[in-house]
Amino acid sequence: MPWNDNANPGPWGSPPSGDDGERKDSPQRRPGGGGRGPSRPGGPDLNAGMERLRERLQALFGGGGRGVQPGVIAVVAGAAFALWALSGLYQVGPNEQAVVTTFGAYSRSEAPGLRYHLPYPIEAVEKVPVTSLQRLDIGGGGTADSDVPQESLMLTSDQNIVDLNFSVTWRVADARSYVFATRNPEEAVKAVAESAMREVIGKTLLDSIFTNGRGKVQLETADLMQKTLDSWGAGIRVVEVQIRAVNPPQEVVAAFRDVSNAQQDASTAVNEGETYSNRVVNEAKGDAAKIVQSAQGYREQSVRTATGDAARFNSIYNEYRRAPQATRDRLYLETMERVLAASNKVVISGKGVTAPVILPPDVFRPRSGPAAAQPQAPVQVAPAQQQQQQQQPAPSGAYQ
Repeated sequence: MPWNDNANPGPWGSPPSGDDGERKDSPQRRPGGGGRGPSRPGGPDLNAGMERLRERLQALFGGGGRGVQPGVIAVVAGAAFALWALSGLYQVGPNEQAVVTTFGAYSRSEAPGLRYHLPYPIEAVEKVPVTSLQRLDIGGGGTADSDVPQESLMLTSDQNIVDLNFSVTWRVADARSYVFATRNPEEAVKAVAESAMREVIGKTLLDSIFTNGRGKVQLETADLMQKTLDSWGAGIRVVEVQIRAVNPPQEVVAAFRDVSNAQQDASTAVNEGETYSNRVVNEAKGDAAKIVQSAQGYREQSVRTATGDAARFNSIYNEYRRAPQATRDRLYLETMERVLAASNKVVISGKGVTAPVILPPDVFRPRSGPAAAQPQAPVQVAPAQQQQQQQQPAPSGAYQ
């Protein structure tokens, strides 16, 4: 049976009575303003809301009729369109680069300055800080309370565990790749840094990490991180990897300190031994050089003395050839002076001597003894002693 039959009104009730020429669904005919049936109590009255909005627009733009004039609608639509169009203006900072997407796909990159893009939802803009340095700490804040064992504990090549905290400084190298390559760039950098550091530490000895191998570990980690990020096309440049703290695990700190102290004592002993060795060797080298120089000086002196004696002998020989007797006498006298200079003998010529010769007593004392400097009374020489002295052969004249 059809629903428009008056006997069977259907699920929406009976149609309203009235003139057939009038619209049965006219708002004037439906006080509730709702659907085709009677209005539900407590529901929103849309017709009343539209009526109030129309009255406000009329009051705002001075409309006197029941409907809003077409010019008013055009002005409102134009203003709304202008606001929508102006929403595409944006400012790019000096340290930023803007990535513009059209319906989610990459469109272009914009440099710093005042820029424009088609308003949402056609185009969207994401600003990326390309010159700012960003830092990421891994393993904790450097103190025992802030350590994260899941990140800081690593295994070395000699099967030892080390607690290592480090930081990574990075920046954006390509804004387009940075936006589209990874969902969370910071988490990607952290995962790559931790993986690279574990790989490098796994190839390094524990002593090298605690002593002079930190610089090498940092450089190798940065290179490995950069290669991994480049393979992903992440658009990130690793600036620096810095190890902040290296410590043994908390469970073995006491034993590690004992081992470290023993190593320091051994190093101190070795340094002291090397210092003593260097001092002794240098002194020996100095003594050897001194002996060599003395020998060279003695050799030079001997050579020069021999050369001088030879020249003197040649000179005397030339004089001897000219006056043999005079030269012979002079050589004899010089030899006697040299021989008798340190002796206590006195040679006196007996020619023409009648009175006794008085000599001081210190003449017969040793010249190097202390009594040589003390004045003594003169000693008288007896005639018999004088006669014995006269019998000694001597050239004319007396020499002391």
